[in-house]
Amino acid sequence: MSDYGDATPNPAASGRTGDDHQWVLIDDPLEGVRRITFNRADKRNSLIHPLRGAILGALREADDDPSVKVSIIRGDGPSFSAGYDLAGGNEGHDLPFFTAGGEGQWPRHVTEGWMSIWDLAKPVIAQVHGYCLAGGSELATCCDLVYIAEDAQMGYPATRFGVPDMHFHTWFLGMRRAMEMMMTGDSITGIEAVSEGWANRAFPADRLDDEVLRIAARIAQTPTDVAQLNKRAVHRQMEVMGIRTGIRQGTELCALGVHTESLQNFIADVRQQGLTKRLTERDGKYGDYRTADDQPTSPE
Repeated sequence: MSDYGDATPNPAASGRTGDDHQWVLIDDPLEGVRRITFNRADKRNSLIHPLRGAILGALREADDDPSVKVSIIRGDGPSFSAGYDLAGGNEGHDLPFFTAGGEGQWPRHVTEGWMSIWDLAKPVIAQVHGYCLAGGSELATCCDLVYIAEDAQMGYPATRFGVPDMHFHTWFLGMRRAMEMMMTGDSITGIEAVSEGWANRAFPADRLDDEVLRIAARIAQTPTDVAQLNKRAVHRQMEVMGIRTGIRQGTELCALGVHTESLQNFIADVRQQGLTKRLTERDGKYGDYRTADDQPTSPE
């Protein structure tokens, strides 16, 4: 059952038809506000090539639409996004945009895509609930503002077998928390994400939708020509401190991590045992994510 029954396909708003349009639901809930909902709830909005392309395409279309002042991205169903699809969902789908080939193409590709949100003129809000893991946390991080449910979980469990594609943790959470998350793969709650600087504010899950629309309505009052300069003013300061260089450097470490014995063993185990069993074994040692007793749903 969808948490967002009011979000319906809107071809006029999206400019998309056919297969491309099935991956996102688009509506304009308020004047000046474009809302993009990931339409893969049955897979906890795990990120496959066409979904990533549809998200970025819809954001670019909104950026080029003079009636739109601010965009919201959110996930349908129980989670924002459980991360990249590891179960073969990309079979038959090409990369949604070109990235030069060679060693490290994948981490360079996904970080290039998410960081492109920084370069849009208009502000983008990530509305986060449920699981926000791995690639989902990368996507939310690259939005201009993040509002999160108090009981949401943001984490990068893939550090338990490999190296992340995008190394945002130290920038937004500080060295000590970043180190802990990278060493354990543990998640943090929405309340913790706000207190440590990753998100702007946390709200009870049943209020999140209304609170994000309230904030978006306030942003929509600011003239776009002014808003885009102020957005860039913040990002340029981060770039002067080296965030783009740091994240790009991280892709090289991710590429190196592919060649570790541990990751190669993990891949071999997946081929023999299947992905679900291997991930359950991985997380069972920690007693969280798919193996936690108190989790109503589990991530991919």
